[in-house]
Amino acid sequence: MIHFIRTDSNHKDFKILIAELDKELKIRDGDDHSYYAQFNKTNLINFVIVAYENEIPAGCGAIKHYNLVTLEIKRMFVPLDKRGKGIATQILYELETWARSLNYSRCILETGLKQPEAIQLYKKNNYIKIPNYDQYRDIENSVCFEKYLL
Repeated sequence: MIHFIRTDSNHKDFKILIAELDKELKIRDGDDHSYYAQFNKTNLINFVIVAYENEIPAGCGAIKHYNLVTLEIKRMFVPLDKRGKGIATQILYELETWARSLNYSRCILETGLKQPEAIQLYKKNNYIKIPNYDQYRDIENSVCFEKYLL
């Protein structure tokens, strides 16, 4: 059974999971990794979900203030040995629930073309592709999505 905790970016299990995520992204992103890494700092993220399966960290995700109505989803990750169990979808749902409780009505995010599993996750969960925003605007390997929270 999966259970979740709400915490912040200082949580030790979140930091461990993020280290795994960064290792994977460094391989997937190749030469582009240092560009993306500058936008994935976690020291100022106040809203983090860590998922546990049998008390073992099984994934994470975060939401970060973007504007008065919008949060940006950051640092979504499920370790390879935990994938295929629906954990990422559950984390996404928990983040959306938390966003609603904070009175936000929209989530946006960026992922990469080299992360087809992530693209499928967001499409499956009713995220709509949007033009790349801000620092991702002219980046060909970036794909941005949004979802309005009901």
